[in-house]
Amino acid sequence: MEKASRRDFFKIIGATGATLLAGREAVASESHQPDNETIGMLYDATRCVGCKACMSACKRVNSDYGSLSYEQARFDPDGLWDAPQDLSGSTRTLIKLFKESDKQWSYIKYSCMHCQKPSCVSVCPVSAMTRDKVTGTVDYNKDTCIGCRYCQVACAFNIPKFQWNKAIPQIVKCDLCKNTNLLNKGITACAETCPTGAITFGKRKDLLAEANSRLNGNPGKYVNRIYGEKEVGGTNHLYLSGMEFNKLGLPVLKEAAPAEFSEKIQHTIYKGFIAPVALYSTLCFIALRNMKGNGGADEKQAGTSGPGEKHDEP
Repeated sequence: MEKASRRDFFKIIGATGATLLAGREAVASESHQPDNETIGMLYDATRCVGCKACMSACKRVNSDYGSLSYEQARFDPDGLWDAPQDLSGSTRTLIKLFKESDKQWSYIKYSCMHCQKPSCVSVCPVSAMTRDKVTGTVDYNKDTCIGCRYCQVACAFNIPKFQWNKAIPQIVKCDLCKNTNLLNKGITACAETCPTGAITFGKRKDLLAEANSRLNGNPGKYVNRIYGEKEVGGTNHLYLSGMEFNKLGLPVLKEAAPAEFSEKIQHTIYKGFIAPVALYSTLCFIALRNMKGNGGADEKQAGTSGPGEKHDEP
């Protein structure tokens, strides 16, 4: 009975899986296409002088929306100036220097990439991470967050940071000054403050046009690629650089968005809760069959050989 039940179980599971996969095309959405009407920023590493004015402006403007305190530099025991080593629970925007040789070096700006298909939004179980369909801004709601930190694990760029040193912690990441500078002035604080024009704010389509214009007008100055144009489905934070992007700490990523793939699987398998219901129904069916089978065997054994029964010797 047990072997038959297992065989039936695998048959049913196999049939269920085949049915779900067969219907995948009807459920899965079309391939993602970037929305170039959203807003974002273009960072040109060749124009950055490492002044870190963008970092200071970010903390000054957004201090009430993320507890962005100043961080003491490791090499500055007196803590006279703000020099964090990485993005953290107190730093949304970071400027770092990478040096390959005396003639090959570059600054780089780190902040939220505002992905077109953000994995952090896809994995958040309580919708604390959201993406504005109009502006494309990926935002965070501290009042909804349960602190699971799935967004940290899912982000391909390692951007969201958790406030480990806070009694009531939250996730910290750039939100394009959604509630501050963008709301009041129509531009992010970092782009407004940058003295060299290394940070340009605007619609994605205009940023791409400007980036392509710089690439075409300055052959040999840049790596002939716009980082973020296609990576993981496209981002709203775009980059130009004279050094290879992977040498600046930016990950090498495929064009396909992980969030799109995972969402297709979820929407296929869990649509209407078909798969879980089928699975648990099958398990209950097998359990009941086993119980009935074992009960019948016990009754048969009790009828043929009761306790204390004596048998004549041959």
